[in-house]
Amino acid sequence: MTFSRPGPLLTARDLRKAYGPTNALDGAEFSIQPGEVVAVMGPSGSGKSTLLHCLAGIVPPDSGSITYDARDLAKMSDARRSTLRRSEFGFVFQFGQLVPELTCVENVALPLRLNGSSRKDAERTALGWMERLEVDGLKGKRPGEVSGGQGQRVAVARALVTGPRLLFADEPTGALDSFNGDRVMELLTEAARSTNAAVVLVTHETRVAAYADREVVVRDGKSRDMERAV
Repeated sequence: MTFSRPGPLLTARDLRKAYGPTNALDGAEFSIQPGEVVAVMGPSGSGKSTLLHCLAGIVPPDSGSITYDARDLAKMSDARRSTLRRSEFGFVFQFGQLVPELTCVENVALPLRLNGSSRKDAERTALGWMERLEVDGLKGKRPGEVSGGQGQRVAVARALVTGPRLLFADEPTGALDSFNGDRVMELLTEAARSTNAAVVLVTHETRVAAYADREVVVRDGKSRDMERAV
């Protein structure tokens, strides 16, 4: 995919984060354009998940800067960052993290309900996304009644239901077999690109990274943009 490079949606500079004596991030840098899918790769313990958590405003870096849409995340209040995560960011985790007591359609509708939408409107929008992710037939089932691949597609629908500008996917296929993993990635990237959402994809699998437009490798807390390294 070719980008017109209007300017990055999110940029991180010289990020540093330590947990005790361990440097999880040691000068990491990152940027992503609107509509771009970037795979963040690296071995276990390299700092890639810490990088994602900092970029999403979940964990504050010890130093460095993170700018999202010309706004400094560090200068936002906790409440503002929380609102941002609910309205402009979407999240997909390795094990879905669906609410077991809710039906699948209620899970997908949950972010909209938290943002103040009525149940009727939220579930109508949720069903539209479930149809796009090919799981609308599961609307009345609970997470424990569906397969891992189906549950992860429900989780992707939940992440996209608010129309986020930036989607964070942390090992989204890590708990799936290759067939279901590939289908989840196909649907995730197709749906995100259809709305021009940027995707930060953390993975250690080259097969999954192949769905991205660009790769950033994190090792020992430092990042290397493979596009610029060529």
